[in-house]
Amino acid sequence: MSVILVTGASRGIGAACARELAERGNSLILHGNRNLEAAERLRDALPGGPHFTIAADLSDENAAQELFERAVEEAGAVDVLVNNAGIFEEHPPHGSFEDWKRAWDETLRVNLLAPVHLMYFAARHFHERGGGRIVNVTSRGAFRGEPTAPAYGASKAGLNSAGQSMAKALGRDGILVFTVAPGWVETDMAAEALAGEAGAAAISDTAIGRVATPEEVAQVVAFLASDAPASLTGCVIDVNGGSYLRT
Repeated sequence: MSVILVTGASRGIGAACARELAERGNSLILHGNRNLEAAERLRDALPGGPHFTIAADLSDENAAQELFERAVEEAGAVDVLVNNAGIFEEHPPHGSFEDWKRAWDETLRVNLLAPVHLMYFAARHFHERGGGRIVNVTSRGAFRGEPTAPAYGASKAGLNSAGQSMAKALGRDGILVFTVAPGWVETDMAAEALAGEAGAAAISDTAIGRVATPEEVAQVVAFLASDAPASLTGCVIDVNGGSYLRT
């Protein structure tokens, strides 16, 4: 059994990861912010245990350290970090400069700086324990761009790069770093967009005639969190139904 910290675990991909990881016999630390009650309901429904919930606002520059230290305090140790929490806010370049600045600032703090800082504290903890695993959840938007939310695409591209840099820096210490880059996923957050024209376009882009389910992404995350061989460290695995193929 591993102790696994999952950020953004109250719904969508994070909740699916928690369920998949718990079913595989792991102990979960579920992070939530505004939806902490949903994370608590999920915690109580998970098999096995013990499982924990911790609230943290990852837009706060001190939250990553406080979250990780509290996770260790609550569970005794952490074996795996799953950096899943993220926000998406549209801020097209023809909007106001104030909206532009605010969106960039908040998106980079939550989507890039918080997970990077969590990696830092996880690496120090894992070094003391002789190894550990980090799984970052990014996005297809890191590669193909996000024209109405450029900060989102940039933050995910930055996390791809940061994860690969950490993989090279930490591999000799037994610390493995992997990245999962989903395309459109059938979550509550994406439901409204998928119900409209964007949804039809997203489905037509795929090779399988549908977008991914949260459970499919969770299966990849769970594999990387436990069974993936060390030689996969530094990888970025696409889960987008063939909608964007990198060369």
